[in-house]
Amino acid sequence: MRLVHLSDLHLGFRQYQRLTPAGANQREVDVARTFERTIERVIARRPDLVLIAGDVFHAVRPSNPAILHAFRQFTRLRVALPDTLVVMVAGNHDAPKTSETGCILRLFTELGVHVVDAVADRLHFPERDLSILAVPDAPTATRPVFAPDGTARWNVLLVHGEVEGILPKEAVATDRASIEITREELRAPEWSYVALGHYHVYRAVAPNAFYSGSIDYTSANAWGEVHEERAAGISGKGFIERDLVTGEHTFHPIEPSRPLLELPEIVAKGMSSAELDAAIRATVEQAPGGIDDKIVRLVVRDVPRHIARELDHKALREFKRRALHFHLLTYKPDVQREGVGGAPGRRPSLPDIVREKLRTRLLPSDVDRDALVALGLRYLEEADALVATEPALVTTAEEVE
Repeated sequence: MRLVHLSDLHLGFRQYQRLTPAGANQREVDVARTFERTIERVIARRPDLVLIAGDVFHAVRPSNPAILHAFRQFTRLRVALPDTLVVMVAGNHDAPKTSETGCILRLFTELGVHVVDAVADRLHFPERDLSILAVPDAPTATRPVFAPDGTARWNVLLVHGEVEGILPKEAVATDRASIEITREELRAPEWSYVALGHYHVYRAVAPNAFYSGSIDYTSANAWGEVHEERAAGISGKGFIERDLVTGEHTFHPIEPSRPLLELPEIVAKGMSSAELDAAIRATVEQAPGGIDDKIVRLVVRDVPRHIARELDHKALREFKRRALHFHLLTYKPDVQREGVGGAPGRRPSLPDIVREKLRTRLLPSDVDRDALVALGLRYLEEADALVATEPALVTTAEEVE
C-alpha cells in the first residue's frame, strides 16, 4: 500500500499586479503550472492512494479559471490512475463559514474523488483492508475522536489543522485553522499514517505523521517559509510518498514556477545615498542567475530616512521592471536618546510599544492575551509581505510597522 500525500495547493492564489498577455494574474498562473507539474509527478509514482489534506483553493469562492484548471488536472489524475483512491478534505480556505453554503470541492465527486468537507467521516475500503478518518477544517463541525478502526489493517488519519506546539508563532498568527489538536489526542503511534495539512513547510510531527507543506509559496509569510526551509535543510516545496508496508518515506521536491530570490543584506551605516545606490546596484548585478522574472527581496539596514528618500528611483524602477516583483525594505538605525534622569537609553521600537499596549489594555474575558500579542507583532513583522503589492519603490521598516 503506497500513498502520496500533498496539501495546500491554494489554486487561484493571486499576488502582485503583473498580468499575463491573456490578462490573468501572473502568480495565479504560476501556481496553476506548479500544480500541473505536481499532478504529472504523482501520476508517474502510480500510488495506490492519493491524500489531499485541504486548502485546494485559496478562497471559498475561487475564480472560474481556477475551478476549471483544478477540474482538468484532477480529471487527468483519475484517467491516468483509475484504480487509485483519491481522498480530499476541506481546509480553512475551502470551508464556508456557514453550513448552508455549499463547498466547491464537492464538484470533484463527479470524478470519483472522495470529498469530505462539512463533517468528519470515516471512509471504509474493505477490498483494500483500509480505513481513512477524514477530518476537514469545518468551524461548525462536531470534533471527532481521533481513533483508528480496529477491524482494518491500514488506518490513515487525514486532517487539516494545527498540531499543538508544531507550527511557529508567525504561521499561527497569520492564518489560523479551526482545529487545534494535542499530540496526545492525535495518537500518532496507533495509526498507519497521519497526513496533515495547513502548515506550508514540510515537517515531521511523529515518525509516521507529517505535514507535507504547500506546493508553492502562497502564504503571507513566504520569506519566513524560505528561512525555515533553509534552516531545516529542506529543498523547498513538494509532496510525500509513503509505503505503509515497508515504511519507506520520500519527500519529492517540486520546483516552484517562479523563483524567490532573497539578496544578501546590506548594512548601510555611514553610507551616502550615492554609496548605497552603488551597493544596491552591485548586489543586484551579482545575483545568481539575475533578477529577471523572479520575486526578489533586498533588505537594507541602518538607513536614515533622508538617505532612503534620496535613492536612485530610476534605477529602482528598472529593477522592478525586470523582476516580477522587486521589494526593497529599509530599516532605520537604532536611535539612542537620553532617558529619564539623564541615563542613556534606547528609544522603544514600535513592536515594543505595541507589545506593551496589548499587555496592559483591558480585554474581553474570552480573548487570549498571548495570542493577541503574537498576532499584533506578527502583523508588524510580516507587513512587508502583506504590502508587497504597493507601488512604492522603497519600503521603510517604519512604514511597514
